[in-house]
Amino acid sequence: MTDAIRYEKGQDNIVVLTIDMPGQSANTMNAQYREAMGKTVDRLEAEKDGIVGVIVTSAKKTFFAGGDLNELIEVSKADAAPFYQMILNIKGQLRRLETLGKPVVAAINGAALGGGWEICLACHHRIALDSSSVQLGLPEVTLGLLPGGGGVVRMVRLLGLEKALPYLLEGKKVRPDAALKAGLIHELASDKDELLARARAWVLANPNAVQPWDVNGYKIPGGTPASPNVAQMLAIAPSVLRDKTKGCFPAPEKIMCAAVEGAQVDFDTAQIIEARYFTELATGQVAKNMIGTFWFQLNEINAGGSRPQGFAPYVTKKIGVLGAGMMGAGIAYVSAMAGIDVVLKDVSVEAAEKGKNYSAKLLEKKVGRGQMSADKRDSILTRIKATDKDADFAGCDLIIEAVFEDRDLKANVTAAAERVALDDVLIASNTSTLPITGLATAVQKQDRFIGLHFFSPVDKMPLVEIIKGERTSEETLARGFDYVMQINKTPIVVNDSRGFFTSRVFGTFTNEGIAMLGEGVAAAMIENEARKAGMPVGPLAISDEVSLSLMNHIRQQTLKDLAAEGKTIAPHPAFAVIDLMLNEYQRPGKAAGAGFYEYPEAGSPAGGKKHLWPQLKVRFEKPDAQLSQKDVRDRILFIQAIETVRCVEEGVLTSVADANIGSIFGIGFAAWTGGALQFINQYGIRDFVARAQYLAEQYGERFLPPALLLEKAAKNENF
Repeated sequence: MTDAIRYEKGQDNIVVLTIDMPGQSANTMNAQYREAMGKTVDRLEAEKDGIVGVIVTSAKKTFFAGGDLNELIEVSKADAAPFYQMILNIKGQLRRLETLGKPVVAAINGAALGGGWEICLACHHRIALDSSSVQLGLPEVTLGLLPGGGGVVRMVRLLGLEKALPYLLEGKKVRPDAALKAGLIHELASDKDELLARARAWVLANPNAVQPWDVNGYKIPGGTPASPNVAQMLAIAPSVLRDKTKGCFPAPEKIMCAAVEGAQVDFDTAQIIEARYFTELATGQVAKNMIGTFWFQLNEINAGGSRPQGFAPYVTKKIGVLGAGMMGAGIAYVSAMAGIDVVLKDVSVEAAEKGKNYSAKLLEKKVGRGQMSADKRDSILTRIKATDKDADFAGCDLIIEAVFEDRDLKANVTAAAERVALDDVLIASNTSTLPITGLATAVQKQDRFIGLHFFSPVDKMPLVEIIKGERTSEETLARGFDYVMQINKTPIVVNDSRGFFTSRVFGTFTNEGIAMLGEGVAAAMIENEARKAGMPVGPLAISDEVSLSLMNHIRQQTLKDLAAEGKTIAPHPAFAVIDLMLNEYQRPGKAAGAGFYEYPEAGSPAGGKKHLWPQLKVRFEKPDAQLSQKDVRDRILFIQAIETVRCVEEGVLTSVADANIGSIFGIGFAAWTGGALQFINQYGIRDFVARAQYLAEQYGERFLPPALLLEKAAKNENF
């Protein structure tokens, strides 16, 4: 018998199947698994008369990880027929297991996600280890796929359509205690011995176990799509879903189709429906984009791909945060949550306490939701010391400056903090645009100065852009990287440049939207097409959030810096619109209650919902300036992708993974594309160049493909 699944029959005639894929840290549904499971089911059927029941468990730390993504990323449209057959075979094996005529129990000793959870669903009874490290669920949607091993069919039959859809459409993962409450599992066990003992006891007590959906007269909980209450939900569900996906993500839509269509037919037909939709997604481009970036490239980053080698891991113990505004308060919170002591300084104790209160509010919400005890909240809050004194930075091994984007202010506060902190303190700036090499001149040890660019709100945004100045040492970079990992953020590493990577690319996105408004394109069209392209919000809405006054301030600072170097920048067509909005219309953005949007107060006739400023139509829109939807969408995506290539060309970016993950996690670049460079790859590098040249002819030289892109196109070589 193959080693991939150990088959052990005990004296009680219960067979324990232990899944243990050789040479892998986790079990996956690869060719080896498929062969082993086929042979195992054959043997169970042959020896059925001498068997009392079956227990399925794993020899790994996790139970089972799911599909083999190395295989899935390679499947092409040409492979669709054999791939579809293979999926039906996997389903067939699990179907034979659950209809063996003997009780089958899943003894879930670790995380069971995707295909792992599908194996558990094919068992009559599920017992999980009661451990916070165990997660259960079907996250396939996050990689552009659907659960193809019977997950859609069985979840709908187990919970009913309405309760199953959040697990399927959102990839919702749950801990064992929540899974028990939701009816996903039946029992919890405190350790592995109890897990197997409970499994054996259940097998012996339930010799005639069958799946609920195989019992005569079975009805789907909550009713089929034909029952009035479900029909009512389904009448609006597709439009709600479309509003979320904007048609960019096929997986949620195919999941809903498979769930609803499968709920109207018998089990075996539902399996075929699921397999067809799964094959369509797995052979499609969006799944390739998402698997490549959100699995392979993200893992490469989290494994330390951009961290300098040869330095022992560093654990940050105490940090000082300069500035208790929105950013500083957020940095203090995520650091305290990670067990780090924080000194939060502002011009007054009151201002610093206000920053600390931000953490108190977030923690209070967690306590209210039952996610944290009051004691835990209090112990986290005691880690944050609010102060107005530099002397309190004594003992800090990291200082992060998060004050206003003003070079002199930043220089003064960092120099003062460096004097009292530890000798080997790291000094970091959270600037979003000012070059790090210049800011470093304010401190004594410039080799210990680095950029740590957080994104707002810090508690929610997963990325930190680490910027290496000209004098930043490799050890400093390694320590900065370790701190970002310590606070559970994703680090990307870039070399110094004005605006670095994310702010530069983000600026092209907002400026392009504003430039189109200046050309006379309808504001609503700009915003809608940006969302249809896959951007989470439109360029005008996000400009209001950032504030036009800050955008203008950054531009003035840049002009001043460049003038000192004897350089200038070509004016962007967006600048004239920003100047009009600020100087003539006095509409600087959301914080002021007036920007490209109106922000009515709650209780006003507009109902407190923001809407585009009606005067944009009068003051900017020109009936003869309307563009095709495709041109609007392409201008928004192409300009960002082209700027990303420039960052690679200039050496600001040194890895494709950092470019793709940084563009999605930092800027909100369309996630369906797999990131700014993958957008070019999947478009086809030569087609992209041709389209960019067309956009340059129509809308300006900023769309001209950089030399690196032309070189790649000449060789037909991807990023």
